[in-house]
Amino acid sequence: MDRPPPPLPARWPYPPRPAVHAPLCQQRAALPGLPGLWHLEAVPGLDRSIPATALGPEAFGRGGVLRAGTVVLRPYRRGGLVRHLNASLYAGPGRFRREFRVHRALWLAGAPTVEPLGWAWRHRLWGCEGVFITRLADAVPWPRAWDSAGLPAQLDTLLAALCAWGLYAPDLNATNVLVAPGGGLLTLDWDRAAWVPGLPADTLMARYRRRLGRSLAKLGAPAALRAGLD
Repeated sequence: MDRPPPPLPARWPYPPRPAVHAPLCQQRAALPGLPGLWHLEAVPGLDRSIPATALGPEAFGRGGVLRAGTVVLRPYRRGGLVRHLNASLYAGPGRFRREFRVHRALWLAGAPTVEPLGWAWRHRLWGCEGVFITRLADAVPWPRAWDSAGLPAQLDTLLAALCAWGLYAPDLNATNVLVAPGGGLLTLDWDRAAWVPGLPADTLMARYRRRLGRSLAKLGAPAALRAGLD
């Protein structure tokens, strides 16, 4: 069973966003650009009538990301060696549901992240497939804007806040960090993120820094950025 997020830490640096309507569930829903019918849980008023197109090379990741107007649909894709045997099947929809609940909690808490709109799943062969739905952000991935001078400090603030809240996101790498106009920070892809009560904040921070350090090295980030995580 999914547990509610713990209370925000006393020194949370972001003003919470106004409360929004709870997501609505719909069976046998059509999604833009994706065949078949889906079990959908999404914010009220989600426009699914706009045709979808591939987001293109500006989207890092495992491919298949679609844009439909101001909506982005990201099908779940497996990584590592297992992707050669099973690219998109999961045992059940729990992983998709958990990401949405963590992401929604972050959004409501005011964290600098793209707006989560919903998630969907459907039965497929011996398992199920999933899709995560967000608002399109006016931003570019950090690897395309390494020279954004204020972003490392903003990222440090975010990581310290997440650690104080006890939230660890193992997939928070450099491609999931976005630079908005004016150099503002945005983040996306909270897959597998979870609260880990009992772990000290400095332990979580060390994990975050190691993960980001490996990502920066793999993507050829400037030495000054990599040194900041050593």
